[in-house]
Amino acid sequence: MTAALEQSVVKVAVFGAAGRMGQAVCRAVQDASGLELVAQIDVDDDPQRAVEAGAQVAVDFTQPGATMQNIAFCARNGIDVVVGTSGFDDARQAEVRGLLHGGAARVLVAPNFSIGGVLMMRFAALAAPYFESVEIVELHHPDKVDAPSGTATRTAELIAEARAKAGSAPMPDSTKTGLDGARGATVEDVPIHSVRLRGLIAHQEVLLGSVGETLTVRHDSLDRASFMPGVVLACKKIGSLPAGLTVGLDTLLDL
Repeated sequence: MTAALEQSVVKVAVFGAAGRMGQAVCRAVQDASGLELVAQIDVDDDPQRAVEAGAQVAVDFTQPGATMQNIAFCARNGIDVVVGTSGFDDARQAEVRGLLHGGAARVLVAPNFSIGGVLMMRFAALAAPYFESVEIVELHHPDKVDAPSGTATRTAELIAEARAKAGSAPMPDSTKTGLDGARGATVEDVPIHSVRLRGLIAHQEVLLGSVGETLTVRHDSLDRASFMPGVVLACKKIGSLPAGLTVGLDTLLDL
């Protein structure tokens, strides 16, 4: 192998390697050309192993608290981070920006690593200004710890941004009485309904409606393998991003 080829291989460490997503990430990295899995790190493992193995990128599928510690560790050691852990709301993103301020490390937080999921969000945002009403239904397995999902939250933000830019009127809703939660949660005034059901993996539909017509944009992840092409893409391309925090895989898809 030539020196040029050797330099083109990105060395990857995986945090949360023993979890279901972590195991899938490890297999995907091992199978991908241009990537080398150099460290598998889980609870009670010393993160210094990533540094000793020469990791250039770390993939984190752990828990929000552990992820913040891993980001801080990687930033100190010049390792870029691809984050798939849920729970990165505005406050947590601001905390990440504070950790990275003035440094050279890159962190990519992706609410959804599925290419289809990213396209679903984009299609929903494109359609939203053309309809009076928009609501989101997200459906996941009951082991998921957050609700609404990061994907649903990001979708609502993109929809609200698109509607604001287009000058859309407020969405109609004459509800005067109801049980708590009957209309779901709201993110940027977009209702989100969360379903947690055994047998599901990750699913979301965006319902759009105007007088006389409706449009449904739906995406279904039927296996965790659906997230792996996005993870591999992020590992390969995170080096092309500016230093600091980037949110969303769409930044790497030229959308």
